[in-house]
Amino acid sequence: MRFASILLAVTLASAQDKPTKSLYERVGRYDAIAAIADEYLKGIRADPQFTRFTGRSADSLKRARQLLKDQLCALTGGPCEYVGREMETAHGGLAITDAEWEANRKHMSAALDKTNITGRDKEEFLALVESLKKQITARQ
Repeated sequence: MRFASILLAVTLASAQDKPTKSLYERVGRYDAIAAIADEYLKGIRADPQFTRFTGRSADSLKRARQLLKDQLCALTGGPCEYVGREMETAHGGLAITDAEWEANRKHMSAALDKTNITGRDKEEFLALVESLKKQITARQ
C-alpha cells in the first residue's frame, strides 16, 4: 500500500512538472495562425457588413494581415511580438457596434472551423479574441 502511495505521488509530481503546450503549439504554430488569419480576412472582406472598411491600398492590406498574424500569434502564447497600435487607438472613431463584433466573431469561428481548430482549442482561441471586445467596440 505504501509503495502505491509513493508511486502515485511521483506520478502526480511528474505530471505537474511537465509544461503544458501553449495554444499556439496546440493549433499548429505559425503556419496554422497564418491560415486562421487568412481565412478570417477572407470572410470579413466578403461580408457586405464590413464594406466600410474597404478601400485600402495593397500595402496597407498586407501590413494589416501581418499585424493580425503577429497579434494572434502573441495572444496564443507564440514567439511573435505584436508591434501595432493599441486596440483602442486602432479602432477608435470607427464606432464598431456589438452587431459588427458578433459578425466578426462568427468569421473568426468559421476560420477556426476551416482550419480544423475545434473543441477546447477553439473555445480558448475565441475567448482570447473576445477579451479584446471592450477595447475595439464603440463606447455606448
